[in-house]
Amino acid sequence: MNAEKIPDIIIGRLPVYLRALQRMADNGIKTTSSQELGEHVGISAAQIRKDISQFGEFGKQGTGYSITYLLDKLREILKVDRIWDVTLVGAGDMGHALANYQGFQNRGFHIVSIFDNNKEKIGTKIGDFTIQDADKMIESIKAANVKIAMLTVPAPAAQSVAEKLIQAGVRAILNYAPISLNVPNNVKVQYIDPATHLQRMTYYL
Repeated sequence: MNAEKIPDIIIGRLPVYLRALQRMADNGIKTTSSQELGEHVGISAAQIRKDISQFGEFGKQGTGYSITYLLDKLREILKVDRIWDVTLVGAGDMGHALANYQGFQNRGFHIVSIFDNNKEKIGTKIGDFTIQDADKMIESIKAANVKIAMLTVPAPAAQSVAEKLIQAGVRAILNYAPISLNVPNNVKVQYIDPATHLQRMTYYL
């Protein structure tokens, strides 16, 4: 399977299916259908079948999907059948919230370091983490072989910080700064700008 050939919009729906299936499993449900899964996530049964079939045949006609099996397969496809180390750059309000968030670990991610360039913050703690000096970021991330970063710095600093992360070997950036990053083709950036999502919603109000 060539990952590049699967449309990104399909990849974006897989974690939604994963989350719904995990809820069902937690409630002791063993099997589900595309119809039932669709009702949980608000996506048509036909679309779910089409999305999942891009990766192989995981269900049987008439009996549906084994939830445990499908969970394992989706985790494998999304490569979250292991724990990924993540670095966090920016120890402001958003950085604090992400560092304290308990929901990453059980979904395949583990924050291992936090960096900031504010001299007053360096050496202080967020939970169990000591905030490190951003000047030491490249060597530290390289040494730890971290491939994923979350960026919560102000917009004007985001591009230069992203370039340092890439230099350190990071290949995936979750960007909370309200700015588009210019990165090489082999680096994946996902943008999370709450204000943009709010503006998208107010269209419907």
